[in-house]
Amino acid sequence: MNAGYLANPLEFLVSTLFSLYILAVMLRFLLGAVRADFYNPVSQFLVRITNPLLVPMRKVIPSLGKFDTSALLLMLLLQMISLSIVFMLRGISISVVALLVTAVAELLLLLINIFMFSIIIQVILSWINPGSYNPVTAMLYSITSPIMRPIQRLVPPISGIDLSPLVAIIGLQVVRMLILPLLG
Repeated sequence: MNAGYLANPLEFLVSTLFSLYILAVMLRFLLGAVRADFYNPVSQFLVRITNPLLVPMRKVIPSLGKFDTSALLLMLLLQMISLSIVFMLRGISISVVALLVTAVAELLLLLINIFMFSIIIQVILSWINPGSYNPVTAMLYSITSPIMRPIQRLVPPISGIDLSPLVAIIGLQVVRMLILPLLG
């Protein structure tokens, strides 16, 4: 049995586990930035799984206004560790600067994906079960409202159909196309 045989499953496990935790930290960061309801069961879940690493960091790293700098640093560190392990498993050597740029690009891509999928899920839920309360729907609304509110002011509903989610998704895709090539 060669090392490559175990490298792929190991790379998948490392990448998946780190990605899920980074997603949880980013969602917690976003919910804090938009001042979402932290009594929401989804928010409580995110707080409980991210507290073990964030609470000690917060004792050393202060927040900047409403932005949790310890969460930002934790995401960056976790992304860099994940990428380091993956590159090591592939036998690739990478400089710290390239690792940092790649980690920032990955985090920006994750942020854009969170916004895009949140908007898409929100739209689907509005078709399936409009007007009902759901903790996930409330969380999605909190996350997407900073993007959706300005767009909804610019693009009013046409014949009762709200096109602002479509405009937001197109805009996010354009941002993705403009930013990621700059980061290499």
